[in-house]
Amino acid sequence: MATLLLLGVFVALLLVGTPIAVSLGLAGAAAVAVGLDLNSVAMIGTNTYASIAKYPLIAIPLFVLTGMVFERSGVAQRLVTFAQSIVGPRRGGLAVVATLVCLLMGGMSGSGPADAAAVATIMIPSMLKAGYPRAFSASVIAASASTAILIPPSIALIVYSILVPGTDLRALFAAGIFPGLLAGVAIILPTLLLSRRHNFGAAEEQVRPPFWPSLRDAIPGLLAPVIILGGLRSGLFTPTEAAVVAVAYGFLVGIVIYRNMGFADIWKVLADGAETSAVIMVIISLSGLFAWAGSTLGAFDAAAQAILSVSADGLVVLILVMIVLLFAGMVLDGVSIFLITLPLLVPIALAFEWNLTWFGVLMAMNVAIGQFTPPVAVNLMVTARIARVPIETTVPWVLWLMLAMSTALLLIIIFPGIALWLPEQLGYRI
Repeated sequence: MATLLLLGVFVALLLVGTPIAVSLGLAGAAAVAVGLDLNSVAMIGTNTYASIAKYPLIAIPLFVLTGMVFERSGVAQRLVTFAQSIVGPRRGGLAVVATLVCLLMGGMSGSGPADAAAVATIMIPSMLKAGYPRAFSASVIAASASTAILIPPSIALIVYSILVPGTDLRALFAAGIFPGLLAGVAIILPTLLLSRRHNFGAAEEQVRPPFWPSLRDAIPGLLAPVIILGGLRSGLFTPTEAAVVAVAYGFLVGIVIYRNMGFADIWKVLADGAETSAVIMVIISLSGLFAWAGSTLGAFDAAAQAILSVSADGLVVLILVMIVLLFAGMVLDGVSIFLITLPLLVPIALAFEWNLTWFGVLMAMNVAIGQFTPPVAVNLMVTARIARVPIETTVPWVLWLMLAMSTALLLIIIFPGIALWLPEQLGYRI
C-alpha cells in the first residue's frame, strides 16, 4: 500500500504540473506516514537535510557559478570566434561551430541548459542571418549542449559518484571525455549532411576570422578545462577543491584579463548562481527523502527483482534500462533522474556485474539524449524559446540527432573501452 502510494502520488503530482522537487517530497512524506511508524515520520526532516549535508555536493553550486562567470565574462563569444577561425566559411560551418563551442563550454559548467542558453544567445542570430531555419538551429544547439552531462565537470556525474558507493569521481570524469567527444562527432555528422542537403548556411559570411588573434583571445577560456582536469590528475586538489579553483579562475578572467565584469556584474552573477544552485539542492534534498522512503519500504528492491525476472540476459536487461532512462529523460532533468533511479538500478548493475563507472557514463549519455528529445526536453525548451519557435517544429530535425546519439550510445555499450580506456591509463579505480 505504502509503495503504491509512493509511486502513485509522485506520478499524479507530476501529471498535474507540480514541480519535481515538491512531487518527490510529498510522495516520500506520504509513503513514510502511511507505511512506517511515528519515529520514522519524525526522521523526515533529518533525512531531507542529510541528503545535501555532504562535502562533495559543494562542487555543484561552485561549478554552476563557474559556468555563469565564464558566460558573463565573454568567454563564449571568444570561443565562437576561435571555432569559426578553425572551421571557416562552408555550408553547415556555423552549425559545426555551435557544436564545438558547446563541447568547450561543457568543460566549464557541467550543465546542459546553461550551455544551451549561452551558446544559443550568441549563435542563433548569426545562424538565422546565414540562412539556417530557426527550428534546425535550436535543435542542433540543444543536442550539442547535452554533451555537458558527459564532459567533465558534469554535475550529473558528481551526483552519481555520491549515490553509488565505491565509484571514483576522477574516474567518472575521465570516462566521460571520449564518449562526450564521440557524442559531439555524432551530432556534427548529420548536421553537415542536413545542411548540405537543404543548402543551409549558403549565406554565411566568407570572411574567416584570423586564427592566431582568435586563439590568443580564446586562451583564457581554453585553459579552464586544462586547469580543472590537470589539477585533478596531478592530485593538486580534489574535485570539490577544483570547483573552488574554477570559480576563482573565472573571476580572474572576467575582472582582470577581459576587464568586462564590474561590481554590479559580480553581484548579479552571484545572485543568479545562488538561485540556480538553490533549485538544484532543493531537488537533491527532497529526492533524498523519496529515495530513503523507497529503500526503507522495500519498493526499490521489489522493482529491481521484477526487472531481473524479465530476463537472465544482461544485455536484454541493459537495453530495457536504457529505454526506461530515455523516456525518463524526456520529462525530467538529469539530476532528478539519477536521484530517483539509482536506488533501483544499482542493485541491478551489481547483479549483472556491470562496471559501475561504465554504467554511469551510459546513464549520462542516455539522459543527454533525453535533454533534447520532446515533449519536455530541458535543453530544447531553452533554445526553442531563444529561437522563438514552437518546440514541436523541431521534431523533424531532433529525430536525426537523436538517432545519431543513440548510435554513439550503442557503440559505448558494445565497446566499453571507449569509456574505460582513459581512466585505466590514468590509474584510477574503475
